Amino acid sequence: MSQLSTHVLDTALGKPATGVAICLEQQLGDTWETVAQGVTDSDGRLKDFTPAALAAGRYRLTAEIGLYFAATHRETLYPTAQIDFVIPQNGGHYHLPFLISPWSWSTYRGS
Repeated sequence: MSQLSTHVLDTALGKPATGVAICLEQQLGDTWETVAQGVTDSDGRLKDFTPAALAAGRYRLTAEIGLYFAATHRETLYPTAQIDFVIPQNGGHYHLPFLISPWSWSTYRGS
């Protein structure tokens, strides 16, 4: 079993991104089922995003960064940032942050 954490950092401003909607989905056969969703706090984090452990499988984490940039009166190329990932059988903790700017975004596996 595994647990997931995430946060969003606005690298253009050098600060956490507040108010970003994030959705976690798991692939079940040919469909995707929502597992968790929330909105980042003033530190760019979702507290207790996945309080229960996640089973092995394929997941996707989607951040609505276009809405965030619109709320901060900035133009952006990307309406969403999406991380498509697999949790293996042996699990562990996965920290997958979003580093965003109006014209790019990236991620990495943190600790």
